[in-house]
Amino acid sequence: MRDGAGKRTGSGARRRVALDAMGGDHSPVAEVEGAVVAVRTRGIPVLLVGDEPRIRAELRRLGVSDPRIEIRHTTEVITMDDHPGQAVRRKKDASLRVCFDLVRAGEAAAVVSAGNSGAFLACGLFVMKRLPGVDRPGIVASFPNLTGKVAVMDVGANVDVGKAEILAQFAIMGSAFVRVLYGKRRPRVALLSNGEEAHKGSLLTRAAHDILGRAAAVPADFDYVGYCEGNDIFKQPLDVIVTDGFTGNVILKTTEGIAEAIFDLIREEVTRTRTRQVLARLLKPAFKAIQKRTDWAEHGGAPLLGVDGVAVLCHGRSNALAIEHAIEMAAGLSEADLLPALRDSLTRHASLYKSAVAPEPEADAGARPDQEPEEESA
Repeated sequence: MRDGAGKRTGSGARRRVALDAMGGDHSPVAEVEGAVVAVRTRGIPVLLVGDEPRIRAELRRLGVSDPRIEIRHTTEVITMDDHPGQAVRRKKDASLRVCFDLVRAGEAAAVVSAGNSGAFLACGLFVMKRLPGVDRPGIVASFPNLTGKVAVMDVGANVDVGKAEILAQFAIMGSAFVRVLYGKRRPRVALLSNGEEAHKGSLLTRAAHDILGRAAAVPADFDYVGYCEGNDIFKQPLDVIVTDGFTGNVILKTTEGIAEAIFDLIREEVTRTRTRQVLARLLKPAFKAIQKRTDWAEHGGAPLLGVDGVAVLCHGRSNALAIEHAIEMAAGLSEADLLPALRDSLTRHASLYKSAVAPEPEADAGARPDQEPEEESA
């Protein structure tokens, strides 16, 4: 059997997730624990990639022996200090690189990693390659808001997007993502700016606003509602918010910090008096429900959209819960045929953006926008 990209896949590989067991801050403990839960409770086969003796030691500690958990031994690890592009080229037996190779070879359906984000992007570019019509891949993250969930793209892959057409591609890919993952038939898309008026924003956002404003005439399968501001992210009935990776990453980290700080403040205040402690016990279920909705670990990871494969990036400090949910997301996106949906949407909306593909920057924070990575052959 072949998938949408023409790669051969067996029935077992259709859901199997290749998990980088050595990438996170708590590896391989968190990765193995998360994989075990995903296998036992969700029935998702997992291929643990990394140092086999250490992985087996964790499985023995947990008392787990399950044929749905396989191990692929590797001898190298890409660290947070490694130069992303160089490490991906030179460390071909690194756990992260091998995960991407397994998906490209059809031995797994998706990649999950909590490792070096620059190397993760470089693997997507060098190993999986870009989808046709994509200038630059982007990372999409889901945020809870008062009306459900909103997807923000990009949250870190592209510090400087350079072209308005790339923001339009983010809108198209983000819309396809929420249709597949959340069942939104016609997503509402907004462009993040510093005001709602048409004259606000930078030269780049105004140009992107003009491009997306033509969506109604295509016709597009999403509704472009114009600019939104930062305070709209969590209040307005939006499904996709488009921005550059610098701004998106600041929003992501700020949101996580605010959520954690608020619950720290609540815990501090409710312990000040006995009356408050009694009331806090009564409200404990509500506090827990709110905390679950705002906990980044509950959302698992953030997919890299625009590459020819399903790849989910996790927080470096991911715990077992985050890894479990990232595995669930990766398997779900693969089964729901995310890639065919992206290809179809990019093709149907190609008239919104330029057909020429711009040079791709080196996948690390110090790269120049005019640097082209050398994409390796399969």
